Amino acid sequence: MKIIVLNCGSSSIKYQLVNMPGGDVQAKGLVDKIGLKGAAIKHKRDDGKELTVEGEILDHQSGIEYLLGVLIDKEYGSLGSLNEIDAVGHRVVHGGEEFSGSVAITPEVVAALEKSSELAPLHNPPNLKGIYAMQQLLPGLPQAGVFDTAFHQTMPEYSYLYGIPYSLYEKHKIRRYGFHGTSHKYVSARACEILGIDINRQKIITCHLGNGASMAAIKSGKSMDTSMGMTPIEGVMMGTRCGDLDVGALLHIMNKEGMNVKIANTLINKFSGVLGVSGISPDMRDVEIAAEKGDKRAEVAYKMYSYRIKKYIGAYAAAMGGVDIIVFTGGIGENDSVTRANVMEGMEFLGVDFDFDKNKGVRGKEIILSKPKSKVKVMVVPTNEEMMIARDTFEIVGK
Repeated sequence: MKIIVLNCGSSSIKYQLVNMPGGDVQAKGLVDKIGLKGAAIKHKRDDGKELTVEGEILDHQSGIEYLLGVLIDKEYGSLGSLNEIDAVGHRVVHGGEEFSGSVAITPEVVAALEKSSELAPLHNPPNLKGIYAMQQLLPGLPQAGVFDTAFHQTMPEYSYLYGIPYSLYEKHKIRRYGFHGTSHKYVSARACEILGIDINRQKIITCHLGNGASMAAIKSGKSMDTSMGMTPIEGVMMGTRCGDLDVGALLHIMNKEGMNVKIANTLINKFSGVLGVSGISPDMRDVEIAAEKGDKRAEVAYKMYSYRIKKYIGAYAAAMGGVDIIVFTGGIGENDSVTRANVMEGMEFLGVDFDFDKNKGVRGKEIILSKPKSKVKVMVVPTNEEMMIARDTFEIVGK
């Protein structure tokens, strides 16, 4: 079964053509700068053959028309015709409380997603655009939605509720939802596959660290807590997001600076976090270089980032009554050995015997970084959200 996996952002579309059940990626690419100057599609086939085409790509439907055209191109494509496509799997950021798992796209599902868009106004609308476009371009083709929030729907009430009047939860569904669920689900399962153990008997802490970052406490294969909240702002400090912040402090800033809600939202989403503290960049590589040169703010930002991750590991170990596996993933988690070392320093009390020498230089590969006799296994597992989406789509369409 040949499945197209689509991840539609506000001005981009990441895509993969996956042959299931084997999971072979036949092609992948990026449609970038949709509706902007310099729009282009970058395509790569499984044999390494690449193509870049620049052009006027006004909207998501045009972008999907481009990528479908490339997929059937005689020289660069992987398909003889569009009839070879069996299904489409969409990454959808927010499923609210409606969806605790991946689902086939139906008119009722689309209506529910449109309703939940107010919970993720920056993410769900472009996700929906991908669904609308495929309905127009390839009508009748089975589609599935795979939700970032779905994996975390197993959290208990005491974990996902906020300490606000319960009526606000009932009226507006104000609660913790969590994100990166597809990634947390994939890497926790993959870690147990590598170790050859049953996930249903493990206590796992997954650290998805990138420009956006989140942590998850996974007990017996189910999410029981996660650091992101109703929105992706809460939790550990990120590239441009502030992470955990005293609400009173935000209200004080708004009052002192004369900010309205829109400006305050931009402040904590776009100009805070590593960028806001360092004043240099949201990219940890730039901040690390500056810190090594003695820049004090860069040093503080770098330490804050690792310290907050360490705090969440301690909190989640306490919440689960221990931890068996700690997994690093995401752009920073997979590639930044210094951050991993900083986080693992002093973790011996948890039963971690981290191999600091083995950790050096490890980038983007599956590896166990704890010593053989370590009670807690520490691993790097590169995330593969697209493969998880392809698997779920295959299961849904197969039924």
